[in-house]
Amino acid sequence: MAASKYLKRYFKVQRDEMPAFFKITERIPVQFDPGMQLEELRKIHGNEIEKYRKLKEDLELEAAEALDYKNANDRLAFFTRSFLELPKASPSLLDLKVEIVGKMLEKCQCCGWRCEVNRKAGEKGFCRLTDLSNYASEFLHMGEEPELVPSHTIFFTGCTFACVYCQNWDISTCPDTGIRIEPKKLAKLISLRRMHGARNVNFVTPTPHAHTVLKIVRKISVNTPVVWNSNMYHSPEIAEILEGVVDVYLGDFKYGNDICARKYSKIKNYLEIVQPNFEFAYKTSEILLRHLVLPGHLECCTRPIAEWVAKNIPQIRFNLMFQYRPCYRAMEYPEIGRRLTPEEEAKAIDIVREAGIEDLLV
Repeated sequence: MAASKYLKRYFKVQRDEMPAFFKITERIPVQFDPGMQLEELRKIHGNEIEKYRKLKEDLELEAAEALDYKNANDRLAFFTRSFLELPKASPSLLDLKVEIVGKMLEKCQCCGWRCEVNRKAGEKGFCRLTDLSNYASEFLHMGEEPELVPSHTIFFTGCTFACVYCQNWDISTCPDTGIRIEPKKLAKLISLRRMHGARNVNFVTPTPHAHTVLKIVRKISVNTPVVWNSNMYHSPEIAEILEGVVDVYLGDFKYGNDICARKYSKIKNYLEIVQPNFEFAYKTSEILLRHLVLPGHLECCTRPIAEWVAKNIPQIRFNLMFQYRPCYRAMEYPEIGRRLTPEEEAKAIDIVREAGIEDLLV
C-alpha cells in the first residue's frame, strides 16, 4: 500500500526533519495571570496564536530552502536540532493552553454536549468523567494505518459517544477503571517509546481528557508527532486550543446525517459539530480520516460523507474501513446486526472513488 501523499509534514516530524507543532508552541513566550477569567485568557490566546502561525510559517520557509541542496535531509535534521536546542519560554503559549482548558472544566464545554458541569468539583456530564483521567492501556500498536505503525497508542477511558456497536465498550462505558494518569510519568514513557521506535504518540478518545493531554504534551522531552485519535465531537473552544498541539487528526467520520448519529451513538447535532471541526483541522494540521462502513448505510452515510469530504477537505488520507462487526448492543438493532457483504464493500469503494477522493486506503 502506497504511503499517503497528504501527510508530508507528519513524515518530516517522524524523521526529526521538522519540529512537532507543540515544540513550536512551547517556545513562544506569553504573559498572563492564572487568576484571570476564562474569557480574558481566551482573548490573550486569540492574539498570541498569531505568533505561533508566523513562526510556523517562517520555519516552513526555511525548511523549503533547505530542500534546494543535495543533502536536504541532513540540512533539515540540523535545522530541526538547532531549533529544538532553543530554550523553552516560561510561561509559554502551551502553558496558556493548559490554563485555559483547566478553567473550562469548571463549566465544561469541551465537547458537543456542552454539559456545563463543574468537573473540578466532581460533577459529571454525559461522559461521566470528573477532572481525573485514566488510561486502559498504552503500547506500541502495530494494527493502525501503515503511516502510523508502530504507534504509541494510549487508550483513555470514557467517551463522549454511546455507540451501540462500540468495540471498546468495556473501556468507553467504564470511565473510572484503568490506571490513573500522572502527566510527568506518562510523558517520560512517551519519550522512551519514541526512542524505542514509536513513530508518534496516539491519544485515543482524548476529547474529555483534553486538559490531561495538554499537561502530558507539555512534559514530553522528545520531538514526536501528536495524533488526536477522535470522533471529532469536540467544541470550537477546544478546536482553537488544539491548533499548535496536534500534528495529525486521526478523525472518525461516522455518519452522513444526524438521524443515524442519534440512533446509534445517542448524540445530537452531529454534522453541525463534526464538519466544522474537520474544516478547522484541515486548515491547521493534517488529517487521516476514518470511515467505518455500517451495513445498510451506504446511501445515508457513506455517500454523503465521501461527497462532503471531496468538496470541502479533499487533500486528506481517507481510510475506508470494513472492520465492522456486531458487538455490544448492536443485536438490539437488527438492521446492523450483521457484517458487511462483499457487494457492500465493493459498492463503498466505488462510492468513494466516484466522489473524487484521491488518497484512498482500503
